[in-house]
Amino acid sequence: MLEGDLQDQVLGEYHSDLGVTHSQVATLPGFATESGHEFKEIQIAYQTLGKLSLRRDNVILVCHALSGDAHMAGLNPATHRPGWWDFHVGPGKAIDTDRFFVVCPNVLGGCSGSTGPSSLNPETGRPFATNFPPVTIRDMVRAQAALLDHLKLPEIFAVTGGSMGGMQALVWATDYPERVRTCVPIATCTAHHAMQIAFNEIGRQAILTDPNWRDGHYYDNPDGARPAHGLAVARMVGHVTYLSEYSLRAKFGRRLQRAAQPEDLFPDFFSVESYLHHQGDSFVRRFDPNSYLYLTKAIDRFDFLAGREAREALDKVRARFLVISFESDWLYPPSQSRDLVRLLKRHNLAVTYLNLPTPYGHDSFLIHNPEFSRALSHFLNQEYDSRAANGAA
Repeated sequence: MLEGDLQDQVLGEYHSDLGVTHSQVATLPGFATESGHEFKEIQIAYQTLGKLSLRRDNVILVCHALSGDAHMAGLNPATHRPGWWDFHVGPGKAIDTDRFFVVCPNVLGGCSGSTGPSSLNPETGRPFATNFPPVTIRDMVRAQAALLDHLKLPEIFAVTGGSMGGMQALVWATDYPERVRTCVPIATCTAHHAMQIAFNEIGRQAILTDPNWRDGHYYDNPDGARPAHGLAVARMVGHVTYLSEYSLRAKFGRRLQRAAQPEDLFPDFFSVESYLHHQGDSFVRRFDPNSYLYLTKAIDRFDFLAGREAREALDKVRARFLVISFESDWLYPPSQSRDLVRLLKRHNLAVTYLNLPTPYGHDSFLIHNPEFSRALSHFLNQEYDSRAANGAA
């Protein structure tokens, strides 16, 4: 449910303030990807929370990270687990559903209700599999824009998201400047560095070399076999990058999970090994391996200003920015957020930058994090109050 499921550290017996919530699916006609593939229609799963104001000016769009989905808050009726951002979305929370109308779509290429590789190809009646076209971050954003058009929401007060969600937020600010008032990219970057691409490629290779992958057409395997082992290994590798040395040491240290058993190849089975196995196994039950391939490649290919002059792209931007990073995040280090801040300031955009000292790594925006929650809440409420005071429509 989370990018790294670090939520497990702090959940315990958890009951969402929102109770059970539901997502919906919209069918949107006529969509073409950047690669040139034309869909007669696509489906986008989404969740809405809160109440739309009479002026329709209180919309917050939440963009999810790699392993997220549309179910951002409230208990999922299928899993009975809270949404991936339940700590920060709800009544009186950082994104206050008593004040804002919040929309969260599942991305194009995903596997949780939106059109993706596991969806049926209308031309064949079978899953697209690897016949699905490559998708980009901009494809995801254009699909979201089509969803908001469908919902008759022309203006976004704020767009926010962490990691892959932060990339989407940046694209919203530049590609739809007339629609976005504030932008909050969290723990993200303008383009992946070699290390980030390298970790994603290890995960992809784990899937591609799984004997059950079968060139992506595993949906028709007569025995129902999927490249589960490859996806689990990919998740384990990715999960380590979402955490920090401190969080791993504090939670596990060198503790052993259990005593040695006769079938063990090695006598020592560490708690952290057991934890990673659990993360891999649970991820396999809810995520499609092909979607993992497509989405990680979309992230790696993302280049915020690729092929465009910075002045041309940024001079039209109207949004005010809050950029947030975390000191302990080694997957998306603060240096990348500072590069983004410098880029925005060079073009005279209004930017507030916060580098928070939380010790839990990249997943710091997903867990119970009062310092992050206060910062996000203060910025959103201050910006909304300021616009209301100035009579902004």
